[in-house]
Formats: sequence, structure tokens, C-alpha cells
Amino acid sequence: MNPDLQRLNPYPFERLAQLRQGITPPPGLEPIALSIGEPKESTPGFIGEALLEHLHALASYPLTRGGEPLREAVAAWLTRRFALGEGALDPARHVLPVNGTREALFAIAQTVIDRGTRPLVLLPNPFYQIYEGAALLAGAEPWYVPCRDTDGKPDFDAVPEPVWARSQLVYVCTPHNPTGAVLGEAELQALLDRAEEYDFVVASDECYSEIYPDEERPPPGILGAAWRSGRTDFRRALAFHSLSKRSNAPGLRSGFVAGDAEVLAAFLRYRTYHGCAMPLPTQAASRAAWSDEAHVAASRARYREKFRAVREILEPVLELNRPEGGFYYWPRTPVDDERFTRLLLEQANVTVLPGRYLSRTVAGRNPGERRIRMALVAPLDECVEAAWRIRKVVEGL
Repeated sequence: MNPDLQRLNPYPFERLAQLRQGITPPPGLEPIALSIGEPKESTPGFIGEALLEHLHALASYPLTRGGEPLREAVAAWLTRRFALGEGALDPARHVLPVNGTREALFAIAQTVIDRGTRPLVLLPNPFYQIYEGAALLAGAEPWYVPCRDTDGKPDFDAVPEPVWARSQLVYVCTPHNPTGAVLGEAELQALLDRAEEYDFVVASDECYSEIYPDEERPPPGILGAAWRSGRTDFRRALAFHSLSKRSNAPGLRSGFVAGDAEVLAAFLRYRTYHGCAMPLPTQAASRAAWSDEAHVAASRARYREKFRAVREILEPVLELNRPEGGFYYWPRTPVDDERFTRLLLEQANVTVLPGRYLSRTVAGRNPGERRIRMALVAPLDECVEAAWRIRKVVEGL
């Protein structure tokens, strides 16, 4: 067995399953899950229709690099969305389709890490656990960048110079899971400046970038930051995007990586051996999804309504901050986060995720303690019902 497997921590939902043991929810209350970031809205019909229309393509092997029509559609979307210059992206060199960002965020570490050099991988704390597992299985050590209480952003100024010097890969998530914080373009450019100075790759997980409250202020991305700082080759910058959240299509397992052509060439080589080409019908459905914005705007409107409704109910009893992006609330809890999670199950049959399960204790502090992650992925009526149940539990403490 690979000994590095023993270094992996239990996944948050494994820990949640253990926490649930022995709990009997009250009879008569249907369960409501706010724990998993899996959209429950319907996938737009035109995406499924495109998939069905191209089922005949199952008779052909797909290319690992993806078909030209999909790569062109992705390049066109990135150019529009992040205001890149016309022709800034070469679909053949700067875009690589992947089977969801989870798979790609893990695999990129296996590509860029030189395990013979005592490498470090930086990741925000709290974080999406795939970053940590990717680092460990690539033979690197994770270094947890604390997220500030004030704004939920990783405090890169707290990283010592010797740590930067050993860094080979830096994960960022913007909008951030779970805090909802968004890194500004100047902050992303400053990180790219450090990448130049210390020679590491920035993997920017932007899978929540299309869920935001203000239609006039979409979150910036690493490619736009690179382009407007004169890095027209997108050197050391990689953006990861997915249709799971943007298009309510988690089962499609479709996303892409875009950016540094040299890194993507190495990643393509790795993936050729990995055997993870996207099926042609999935490519057709993905092309349709990336070419349409109306369904995304409608989805954002529904999330705005859910955030507004839940906040009106819970704000009198919990400290809530409207996130800059994504679909999570990250409130402080009136008691220990594990105890609060158990209380919500026992008294309200509502499932949330304890914040400590998304964080690591560093220097005696776990930034997720006394917080929970609430994913507003259920339909509006269920989110409202869950909020009233949670409020009743808090008022009873």
C-alpha cells in the first residue's frame, strides 16, 4: 500500500456520520440537509437535451485534451467573463477540459510537485479538504494559511519567508468555501508577484465564481488579474471552473483548467496516462452550458432570495455575514460547533457541518471552532423551514 494513504485525514462527512450516531431526530419532522454543497435546483433542460442528442458519440474515444469546439467555447466564455483581450487565450494551449474541478484540483499537485525538494503546499485554513489530500499524496507538506476573522480571506502576510521559499503550489478558493470571501484583483496580482519571486504555481479554485449577490460586481479571477498586470502568458496562474455550481449540474462532472500553457502541457501529459478524457456527449452538453448565461443569472436570483429569507429569520439570533460569493453561510454558534450540530439534528432534524471539520488546529487555534457551514442549496421553502427550526433551537438554549 502507498504509505502516504495513512497520512490522509478523515473526510468531513465521515466525521459527520460518526457525530450523527445515536441521534434520533424528532418524529414528524422531515430531514433538511444544509451540510453538503450539492445544488438541488433542476439542471437546465437544454443541457440534458444536448447530452441526449450526442449519445451516438459514445462509439468514439474522446481526446484527453478535449474537442476543439468545447475548448473554443470555454475560451470565449473566459474572455467575456473576465474581460480578457481578444485572442488572449489559445484554446489549444490555454484550456484543458476536466471531469469536475475536484478531480483536477487533486491531480494538479501530482503534476507540479517535485517531491525530492522538501516541498510545501499552501492552502487557506479553513479549506476544501481535497487540497490537503492532494498535497500529502504528492509527497508535500501542507502549510495552513490562516483566514482572518475580519473578512474570511487568507492572511498571506502571516506566511514567513522560509515558507514561501519552499512553496511549490498555492491553493486559493475565491469565492472561498466556506467563508464566501472574494480575493480582489490587486490581491491576486500580489500573489502572482510572490509566485514570480519564489517560483510556485497558483491554483485558483473559482468554482463558486458565478454565484454572487450583485449583478454589477462579479468576483474577479486569476486570469483577469494576470492579464491586467501584464502577464499575457498567464505564467504560474491556473483557474479551475466547474458546471456543478454554475449550472446546477453536479452529476455532469464537467469543468476545465485554464492558464499557463507550459503547466497545462505537463498536466495533459499526466492526464493522458491517468485515463480521464471527458466523454463526447458530456463535451457537447458542457459546450451548450458555457455558451448560455440566462440560466446562470436566474440561478443567482434564486440564491439571492434564499439568502435574504434565511437572514431575515436567523439574524436576530445568530451572527450572519452575507458572503461575497458562493452559497454558504458561515455563522458563529452560541455553543460548541459539534454540540450545536447535534442539537440541530436532535431537535430540528436539520443537518449542518461543524466548522472544525473544515479546518486544522494551528498554534492551538482552529478557525472553524464555534462556526457551522450552512449550504443554501435546497429549494427556498426548505431553506426557510430549516431557518425557522434553527431559530427555535437557538432560542431554547
